[in-house]
Amino acid sequence: MLVLTRKSHQSIMIGDDVEISVLSVVGDKVRIGIQAPRDVPVFRKEVYLEIRQEQAEAETTTAPAPEPEG
Repeated sequence: MLVLTRKSHQSIMIGDDVEISVLSVVGDKVRIGIQAPRDVPVFRKEVYLEIRQEQAEAETTTAPAPEPEG
């Protein structure tokens, strides 16, 4: 994991197209802004994990049943 220190109103770049900006720091809360192309999905991690779990469950319920031998 890369750990960077940034102050309010400073940014980091991920590749050429994604910019992460620190908007404000108040107590233990940090507000960040993410500027990315529309085709790059951006989710909070807990939402991302929930989506992945729902997708995995959908795949297992829609998987075709094995054909009976005989």
